[in-house]
Amino acid sequence: MKISGIQTHVVGSPWRNITIVRVKTDEGLEGLGEVRMLNHTDALLGYLNEAATNHILGHDPFNIEDLVQRMYRHDFARAGEIAMSAISTIEMACWDIVGKALNKPVYQLLGGAVREQIKAYANGWYTVERTPEEFHAAAKRVVAKGYRALKFDPFGAGFYELEREERLRSLSLVEAVRDAVGPEVEILIEMHGRFNPTTAIAIARELERFEPSWVEEPVPPENAAALKKAAEQINIPVATGERIHTRFDFREVIELQAADYLQADITHFGGILETKKLAAWAENYYMLMAPHNVGGPVSTAAALHFAASTPNFKIQEHFNDFSDEWVKSVAPGNPEVIDGYFALPQGRGLGVTLDEEAVAQHPRQEVFFDLFADNWQRRQALRQS
Repeated sequence: MKISGIQTHVVGSPWRNITIVRVKTDEGLEGLGEVRMLNHTDALLGYLNEAATNHILGHDPFNIEDLVQRMYRHDFARAGEIAMSAISTIEMACWDIVGKALNKPVYQLLGGAVREQIKAYANGWYTVERTPEEFHAAAKRVVAKGYRALKFDPFGAGFYELEREERLRSLSLVEAVRDAVGPEVEILIEMHGRFNPTTAIAIARELERFEPSWVEEPVPPENAAALKKAAEQINIPVATGERIHTRFDFREVIELQAADYLQADITHFGGILETKKLAAWAENYYMLMAPHNVGGPVSTAAALHFAASTPNFKIQEHFNDFSDEWVKSVAPGNPEVIDGYFALPQGRGLGVTLDEEAVAQHPRQEVFFDLFADNWQRRQALRQS
């Protein structure tokens, strides 16, 4: 079997464009990959256009490791977000093809299931005004949907520090959410790399009374020493990793034991097998995996197969029950979240199928999404002319 072509489809919403990559073979089998590139979709498409000729076309999709190594090493330049995201889409599409060829779900090709269901948390649910009343009502809707964990960033456009008034406002939002969901539902606090260590430490201390399960990316991702400084004085578990794109760039975080949970995004990290390698390394340090997932149904499918087969998995992020719920229709097949958990994915390969009519109904949009802009949480980021 040989890869005979690749085709891209960009699905648009007011705040994210999702690129679905369809890999075709000369035997008629096809596989799907996907990535949400934040403001870099054209760069991804350009890379894939060159990589198709240089690496992909004519390759045996069963030789996944060889293809990934060729794409990673043979371009010589150090791989970053663009290259690793492109590699991810092709890698997960190859797993999809292999699973279909062998009539097996992907997780069974990765060692089989180590759990019967996959714990989930909701994100994208707080597209409301930054008031306690609005956050309280929105959090109630998450619990009503069946989730037992939810994540949110209450810090507005904060950067490095927060004025006292803004800090109190942010804490009032957390208090409102905890009141809405009660003591048994997990809350996860996203910091989006906003703060310097001193501020992150101070805010985390004030968050302790709300018993969050983690604080995420408390400092910017470039400096592992700064993360370690913060983590050593934060009494809440620390999660990080969505903006770290290679195993080599995780080295300092792991060796410094600067985090408790690693959040590599499968769609930005070279794919499923590369993320499995990171998980095996992290397990030596008793770190758990909680993959970042801000993509659509193909991204979610890849994450579920990873979660099903990875012993040191913690919890899976999911956007598509609250933010652009229609996104699920472009590649249906994933299980739904019931009582806080996904069932194991079903079907051959990744278990999802592209619906081209649904894709055509949601063309690419001119989006610039800025997490440091006022009201970013509304996720209405159409670029203004």
